Amino acid sequence: MSDTQLTIALERYDRHVPIFMGSVAPPAGVQLRPLEVGMQTAHRDGRDRHRRFLQGREFDIAETSLSSHIISVSRGEPFVGIPVFPRRLFSQNHILVTAASGIENPKDLEGKRVVINAFQVTMTVLALGDLKFEYEVDLTKVHWISTYDEVLEIGAREGFSVAKVPDGTDPGQLLLSGDADAIIFPHPPASVLGTDQIRPLFADRKAEALRYFGKLGYYPIMHLIAFQAPVIEANPGLAQGIAQMWDAAKAEADHFYEDPGYANLAFARNEFEYQQDRMGAGAWPSGLAANRANLERFITYMADQGLIAAAMPVEDLFHPSTLDS
Repeated sequence: MSDTQLTIALERYDRHVPIFMGSVAPPAGVQLRPLEVGMQTAHRDGRDRHRRFLQGREFDIAETSLSSHIISVSRGEPFVGIPVFPRRLFSQNHILVTAASGIENPKDLEGKRVVINAFQVTMTVLALGDLKFEYEVDLTKVHWISTYDEVLEIGAREGFSVAKVPDGTDPGQLLLSGDADAIIFPHPPASVLGTDQIRPLFADRKAEALRYFGKLGYYPIMHLIAFQAPVIEANPGLAQGIAQMWDAAKAEADHFYEDPGYANLAFARNEFEYQQDRMGAGAWPSGLAANRANLERFITYMADQGLIAAAMPVEDLFHPSTLDS
């Protein structure tokens, strides 16, 4: 009997290198073809991973946006997640402002023009939720500039001031030209890096992110691994099998940093040790129990921003076989 042949679309992170190399085994009975698919940037197998997975149904399994997965599940779309989270980011590290804006703290964003990817982008959801609930920013007093079409239709943002610029607009140029005051992006555009015209909102953004981590106890989730529902319905054992494979890849990637010369960064090993010292060795856990508080708060943000009709149980996002993880 031949093996089941499946595709999995992933970003080219260090924790996915073992999967691309074939040094971690896929579940028994599966031939897995890893595809290197970026989002804004084209990789070996192209770009626009989330849209190709969620709209085009192009991949059997994919690393996808947490927020878009929640929207899809809330609408009864045929996707099933597993509690494995390939990408995490702190919002505090991704809010940049122009030096000329006079913005010194989060409340100063009120009345200003702030550039985002799109409202359902996970970083946007996280940052807006954090600005409202952590920093008491009135989101309706911010003038939002959206630079990308939404992957899934979400309707108008009630009560929000929103302008949409054409796709392909360089968001960084909006700041440099004075047409915007701040930007919230998961991938800051190259045009805003290395210029004294743009600076982080938080002067010590690492310290602010670590304060947030200390308060809430988690490193915020951006992406998860999800399946086309018919794929996992045909082989329910894939849920745990792929989760175990990803965990093995993550563990192998951690070992890469035992070599101080592994990365292009001169002090990558030092940063690895610093992170373990400040955040603990388990700051990037898989499983539902370890991530429940993170997911519940994020779902609250989604409902508050009108991206879903109401908060849902986190269990709804994942395959039943993974709920005890």
